[in-house]
This record gives sequence, C-alpha cells and structure tokens, in this order.
Amino acid sequence: MKAPIGKLSSVKEQIANLKGTEIEMSINRGRKKFDIVSATIADVYPSVFTVKIKGVNQTVQTFSYFDVLCGNVIIQAD
Repeated sequence: MKAPIGKLSSVKEQIANLKGTEIEMSINRGRKKFDIVSATIADVYPSVFTVKIKGVNQTVQTFSYFDVLCGNVIIQAD
C-alpha cells in the first residue's frame, strides 16, 4: 500500500469542487496496468464518487476517496 497523500476531508472537498468539470484520470488497475481516461465527475457521495468516462459507450465508474488518497487514482483538471 502506498503512503497517504494529505487528509481524506481535503480530498473529498477537492473532488466536490470538481463536480461537473472535465478531468483527466490515471487509474492504477494493478499488475502494472494503468488506464488514462478523460472523464467528468458526475456525482459525489459521502464514501464514493462517480465518474462518467468519455468514449464510444460512456461508461460510469465508481471510485472511493481512499483510491485518490493512496495514489491509485490520480485526477488532473483540464
């Protein structure tokens, strides 16, 4: 497990501020597999947030704030 970066409350606040904006995400899928996608943060909930990934079929995926805190998901605003 990677070392936490910051506090969970600050991660939640930053993601809530990005709701509805275009972002670039780097997602660690494990075993040296990384996905880089363009997406929009659709909804923000107390434990998780949902992301609408752009593409042909526009899938919706859910991530926890802890994924961002540990560095498994890296979010960059456009």
